[in-house]
Amino acid sequence: MDPEQLRTDFSRFMMSYRSGIAQLMTRVRVLEDEFTHINLNNPIEHVTSRLKTPESIMRKAQRIGIPLTLDDVRANVLDIAGVRITCSFISDTYRVADMITGQPDIEVREVEDYIAHPKPNGYKSLHLIVEVPVYMSDRVQQVPIELQIRTIAMDFWASLEHKIYYKFNREVPPELLAELTEAAETAHRLDMKMERLNDEFAKLKAQPGVVDDAPELALPPQLLDALNLRLQS
Repeated sequence: MDPEQLRTDFSRFMMSYRSGIAQLMTRVRVLEDEFTHINLNNPIEHVTSRLKTPESIMRKAQRIGIPLTLDDVRANVLDIAGVRITCSFISDTYRVADMITGQPDIEVREVEDYIAHPKPNGYKSLHLIVEVPVYMSDRVQQVPIELQIRTIAMDFWASLEHKIYYKFNREVPPELLAELTEAAETAHRLDMKMERLNDEFAKLKAQPGVVDDAPELALPPQLLDALNLRLQS
């Protein structure tokens, strides 16, 4: 293939994944704005995204034994683009997953529930492969995104585990692995305790006579006048 055409095709290939991330991130931000503006508890604490480098994509393709063509990579490497959502509570992770996967133009390809069924090392997270539509000049491209949804405690543990594996080049001493597994269980107990506290708080709010409205913010008269003028102009 002509080198210039190959560069163009690869640039377009990577652009589709960047656009897919942007699409999914926009949908998450819309949910956050909705919860904020209608005064509902926002289940989303933090959102990040990442795109594999070309070198990382090649290493993954070689590791799973597929030809290094764009079509083969697109069909078999499903974690090129990733979005991670961090929530406060375990129940929020499933709630957010339902909101996103319930959108009619998002297709769910895979679901791995490592919260209900943790990995042997204690890793817990909700993993989904979802496809989002990216509207290009000549077609609609369905782009797979790896969506990870986890609690703050799960995310803290996973970040620490990743740093330790990187530091030891994946050859982690057994005693440290045992401590990591114990730490994962500690994080899980914390999640369960926070979930119970949240449930108790919700029950208290539902009792008659309990007022949950936050006090109104008293704005200075000058600011009120300026806002009125702006609205009238």
